[in-house]
Amino acid sequence: MWKQGKLSRPNTLFGYRQIVTVRGLLLDDPRLSAAAREAVSQRVLAPKTKEVSFQGGEFDAIVSTARRMFRTAHLRITENARHLAQWQSGAFARGSEAWLLGEALDCLARTGEAPHDTRVRQRGRVLARYVRVLGGERPEHTWQRLFLTRMETVALGVLLLAEHGWNLSVINRLKVPQAAPDASSDGTRIYRVELEKHKRGTGRYFETRNLTDAGAASPGRLITQALEATVFARAAVHTLSPGTDQFLIWRSARAPLDGYPQDDTSKKSGVGVFGLGISGCTAKTWATQQGFSSSAFRRGRRTVNTLHRREPGQNSQATHDRVYALADPLVRRAAIPVIAEAAEAVVAKARETIFAAELRERADPSDQPTATADCHDYDNSPYPGPAGGCGASFLMCLACTNARVHPAHHSRLAHLHHALDNLRTVMDRGQWQSDWGEAHARLEHLKGLLGAAVWTRALAEVTDKS
Repeated sequence: MWKQGKLSRPNTLFGYRQIVTVRGLLLDDPRLSAAAREAVSQRVLAPKTKEVSFQGGEFDAIVSTARRMFRTAHLRITENARHLAQWQSGAFARGSEAWLLGEALDCLARTGEAPHDTRVRQRGRVLARYVRVLGGERPEHTWQRLFLTRMETVALGVLLLAEHGWNLSVINRLKVPQAAPDASSDGTRIYRVELEKHKRGTGRYFETRNLTDAGAASPGRLITQALEATVFARAAVHTLSPGTDQFLIWRSARAPLDGYPQDDTSKKSGVGVFGLGISGCTAKTWATQQGFSSSAFRRGRRTVNTLHRREPGQNSQATHDRVYALADPLVRRAAIPVIAEAAEAVVAKARETIFAAELRERADPSDQPTATADCHDYDNSPYPGPAGGCGASFLMCLACTNARVHPAHHSRLAHLHHALDNLRTVMDRGQWQSDWGEAHARLEHLKGLLGAAVWTRALAEVTDKS
C-alpha cells in the first residue's frame, strides 16, 4: 500500500512533500510492522527542478518594464511631494488652484483619501472644488499622487531582485532600511538593510547588508528612490498601527466609507486600505498583465545569482553550486567555452613544462652527448648537482632547455618510448605513473612534434649502437 501510494503521487515538489509528510507520520507510529517500516524508511528522491533561468533578452525585458513602471510612479510621487512641501511652506496664495491642490494633497497624506463629501447621498465623492484641481476622481487623479499601486510595488520588487538577487520572501518581509547617522558631507548615504530568509523546515536566516547611495549606478540608489516613493504610505500605516516597519507598502483601490481607514491587526497583509509586501499571486498577476510567461521572482533570482552576480545569494557555496548553477542548463551551456578554454590553457602549459628540449636538424660539435639528447650547457643546468654541473637523471633531459634533440636521437627515444609502453603492461598502474609517467609524457609530446611517420621509421631503424 505504501509503494502504491508513492506511485500515485505526482512527480512534483508538492507530491514529494506529501510523501515525506505521510512517511514522517507513519514512522512515528509504533504499530508499524518491521517490513512496512523498512519500506517506508527508504529514501524518497526529490524531483529534479524544472525551473531554469530566463533567456537574456526575456529577463532584460522584464527589468526594463519594471524600471519604466517604477520610474513613472517615483516621478509622480516626488513631484506631488514637492508641491505639498511648497504648500506647507506657504508658497501659494490662499484660495488659488495651486493652494487648493496643496490642501487636497495634505488631506491625502494625512488620511489616505482626498477630501470627500460626508453627506449620505454623496458619500465618498471628492468635493467639487478639489475635483477641478485634481483633474478628476479616479485613483490616478487622487490617491495615486502620493501612493504606489499594488502593481507598481511589484515593479519595485523586481528591481530589488535584479539589483541584489533577493528572493520574493525576503523582499516581502523587508524592514525599512536605516540610514547610517555618519553619512558623509558630500551627500553619500549608507543604508543598513536587514534581511530575513525562512529556511525549509525550522529556523530562519538573518543577514545585514550595508548599501551605499553614492550616485546613479550605486547599489543604494534604488533604496533611496524606494524610500521616497513609500514615505507617505509608511507614515499613514505607522499612524494606524504604530511600530509597523514594513518597507514595501502600497495603497489599494478599496476606498474607506467613513473617514480614515481603521486598522485591522488580524490581517498581516495590510492595514486599512494599505497593503504590505508582495505576495506570490500578486507577482503572477503583474507578469500576466505585462505579457510575460511566468512570475519574475523565482526564475529571476536564479538568473541574477547564476548568470549575472555569479555568487551565492543567502545560500552556502555548496547549495549555490548544486541547486542553482549545476542544475541550470543555461549555466552549463555558458560554461562549455570557459571549460574548453581552460582545458586548452592547461594543455598548452603542460606542453611547455613537459617537453622543453630544442629540436635541431644536426648535431652541434660543442654539445655534450647524453643517453637521450645532447647537452648544450652542462655547467649551467636548471637541476645542479652537489658538486656542480647537472645532477638530473638522463630521463629529465627532455624537460631541460639546455637539451638538443636531432635525428641521431630519434631511434633511441622511440625505442625508450616503446619500452615504457611495454613496462606499463606488467606494472601496477599507480606505480608506473609515479616512476615513469612524466618521462613517457615527454616522449609522447616529442612523438607528436615529429609525426607518426618519422617516429615509426625511427623505431624500425633501432640498432645496438643507436
